[in-house]
Amino acid sequence: MLRVAVVGSGPSGVYTAQSLVQQDPEVLVDVLDRLPCPYGLVRYGVAPDHEKIKSLQHSLRTVFEHERVRFLGGVRVGADGVPVARLRELYHAVVYCMGAASDRRLGVPGEDLPGSWSATDFVSWYSAHPDATTGGFVRDVRAAVVVGVGNVAVDVTRMLARGAAELSPTDMPQTALSALSASGVTEIHMVGRRGPSQARFTTKELRELGGLPDTEVVVDEAELASDPAYGDPSGLPAAQRRNVEVLRGWAATPARGARRRIRLRFFLRPVGLLAAEGRVGAVRLERTAPDGRGGVTGTGRYEDVEAQLVLRSVGYRGVPVEGLPFDAERGTVPHLAGRVVRAGEVAPGEYVAGWIKRGPTGVIGTNRPCAKETATALLEDAAALARRRLPGDPLDSLRAMGAEPVGWTGWLAIERAEAALGVSLGRDVVKLPDWAALRAAAGSADL
Repeated sequence: MLRVAVVGSGPSGVYTAQSLVQQDPEVLVDVLDRLPCPYGLVRYGVAPDHEKIKSLQHSLRTVFEHERVRFLGGVRVGADGVPVARLRELYHAVVYCMGAASDRRLGVPGEDLPGSWSATDFVSWYSAHPDATTGGFVRDVRAAVVVGVGNVAVDVTRMLARGAAELSPTDMPQTALSALSASGVTEIHMVGRRGPSQARFTTKELRELGGLPDTEVVVDEAELASDPAYGDPSGLPAAQRRNVEVLRGWAATPARGARRRIRLRFFLRPVGLLAAEGRVGAVRLERTAPDGRGGVTGTGRYEDVEAQLVLRSVGYRGVPVEGLPFDAERGTVPHLAGRVVRAGEVAPGEYVAGWIKRGPTGVIGTNRPCAKETATALLEDAAALARRRLPGDPLDSLRAMGAEPVGWTGWLAIERAEAALGVSLGRDVVKLPDWAALRAAAGSADL
């Protein structure tokens, strides 16, 4: 009987566990996560007002309820946790599905000024990630600049423009709800260094900005027209063509004097953050122009945009795990069809899936075929892997090393506590915002 550890309980980890138990009628899978809660970015990355996407948790839940899948939350792997080599001893195979936990930086002067954050920091705060900073994002902020034109950039822009009436029904933690509801942000610039035909947001996400109460979207026709594909978007893929059509419609709509404005800006790149009173006060942007090869070049023309808050949303990057090989240039673990490669050779019993395997690309559903490829490779190796005798139930060894795993019953206890908190606050479910509250809610529930 094959015993497999899957490290990471986000979509890639869950789909890997699902594919393993579907393809092999005897395999036993432990899904480990350093957090006491499952679902990864579905819980801590999807915007709280996107209930349809968040409902994906219901289908992921069925995998954890499978009789041959066990959730072990609160277990760290690598530095300050279970060493990779030791984990390999406890299981016939280990699949690493840790995602891409770091954000890319702008690399410009002033980036570390107070008021300058990664979009990841902001998302973690309003999603109640237990590692999140305590906040202060929107305190004394009138204007914000979001750098990036992907779906995460659209999410954080939308959150900055939402009011209490739209946020109260979500599971957002109470501190974030109170801060955003009282926010004085009235001007939000979402800035991309290239043109509208190259933006990464989906049309569905983009259109949501136009439906926000007391908020208008402002688009400069001249910036759109700088895109070579703007005049005739018929040659673009359907998704990009629809984006251009939506932007064209907003550019032709007169301003109506709404309380908040979202300005979608193109062909601008930040070259510096300027200080005012000890924090960010403005962003210096350089006008760019298409270079004829799909990229852009600087023009030497600049403008300063007022901002007391800057959120960079320019991509994610994988983080090395102590004990695993790492390709620093790509931010991934070297592999062949999901099999980890060490020093040019396939490492028996070690596998990867998800963003740490292929880089931070695709949508949630992209993880399914990626996970299936890895699971298939693992099961092809099963006969050789299963020859090794294991020391017993890995749970006993994990506890002996000081780990305090939170099982599925512990997670269900957290769910009940979050529902009770919501009732006490006159809301629906409200997430517990810190490690102490999560651990206390999980209690000593049996695994």
